[in-house]
Amino acid sequence: MALPTPGKPVRGSKSGAPIMALFDLLGRNWAMGIVWQLDKGPATFRVLQERCETISPTTLNKRLKELTQAQIVERSLEGYTLTPRGEELLKRLKPLGQWAMEWAELFNTNEDE
Repeated sequence: MALPTPGKPVRGSKSGAPIMALFDLLGRNWAMGIVWQLDKGPATFRVLQERCETISPTTLNKRLKELTQAQIVERSLEGYTLTPRGEELLKRLKPLGQWAMEWAELFNTNEDE
């Protein structure tokens, strides 16, 4: 599967709207999980695989290549780390994560009824 690129057709958008290209990339298996795990700091391939628990080496390798191509992740002497652009992305996603937690509460409340 090719790297989702703004301006080219991606899942959910024939025009390749930038937000849709980003959602296509982040919606791939383990892409967001890797980004979240790298928020804890740099990690070697092995450490990152342990942090992600059930990820296969093939999937981890594939996602790291995609996230590196997208300039969200880079390889350093310490292992894989978020780029400044990746850190900015995570900073912007954290409020969305908070919103999702509040949204999830709606479902927890409905189960009690």
